[in-house]
Amino acid sequence: MKARHLLLAISITAIWGVNFSVIKLGLTTVDPLILAGIRFTLCALPAIFFIPKPDVQWRYIIGYGLVFGIGLWGVVNLGIKSGLSAGIASLVLQFSAFFTILLGSWVFKETISRYQLAGMGIAFCGLLSIISIVDGTVTTAGLMLVLLGAVAWSAANVINKKARTTQVFAFLVWSSAFSPIPLFALDYAVNGSTGYSALVNQLDYRAVLSILFQVYPNTLFGYWVWNSLLKRYPVSTVAPLSLLVPVFGLLGSVMIFNEPLSFNKIVAVVLIVSGLGVGLYGQRLLSAVLRRADRRHSAAEASASLPHGRATKATRKFF
Repeated sequence: MKARHLLLAISITAIWGVNFSVIKLGLTTVDPLILAGIRFTLCALPAIFFIPKPDVQWRYIIGYGLVFGIGLWGVVNLGIKSGLSAGIASLVLQFSAFFTILLGSWVFKETISRYQLAGMGIAFCGLLSIISIVDGTVTTAGLMLVLLGAVAWSAANVINKKARTTQVFAFLVWSSAFSPIPLFALDYAVNGSTGYSALVNQLDYRAVLSILFQVYPNTLFGYWVWNSLLKRYPVSTVAPLSLLVPVFGLLGSVMIFNEPLSFNKIVAVVLIVSGLGVGLYGQRLLSAVLRRADRRHSAAEASASLPHGRATKATRKFF
């Protein structure tokens, strides 16, 4: 990967990580479901008038919009509002990778490998480390809600896979149009007009910046760049960089909200990111290591069969 593309990819993971803290800033004056509703309204409008509908059945567009908008980000907003810190939320949401593996094994009859099982086990130990945190940045309600959001993200991934769309940006824009009305209606059903009154009377610059950041750099620009990189480079080159998202998420929360960085949190980050690495890329990494070892062994055997002078020259050439 070219240096400028690598820096661009890392920048996107930083944006996605810091976005959790940006969401928390917006939640200081805007209800969680309303905040998500405004976000997806601006994701759809006015872009939907300029981007043709993707060649995908309506059920996939509508289903993805409902699950991604309400089940994922509406619920994650509720989790952060319930007391879960932005940094921990960014970390816990990564469990969607394992939920996607489990759901894929059921829907698509995909086999779960031993590496994936090992990764799940390691990440689960990280979750136990999070549960043991007692500094006020973890609540049971918040943790359960974000885990539910991770399940919803896995369902959204399955819908996206079944849709088989190559028009990723158009799919995101059109599906976003089906998120706002249910989000606004749910907030009204739960809180009445309280949230809307607060929106009019308490909306401040932090909420406005939060909304704009979530819509443009985080969602539209972020996903466009990421998918462009996936088209240019192999998935195995780009995808592992997403492991940086929870790292930036925790660092963002530490810098913006002075979240205490306890030993348990560091352990949780190491275990969950390691679990993701083993579960998603363990087999690939092991195969690469074995291939490299085989090449070294073959070169050593070849050099051993040559005269000393030629062997030395051949070995230097290989390395």
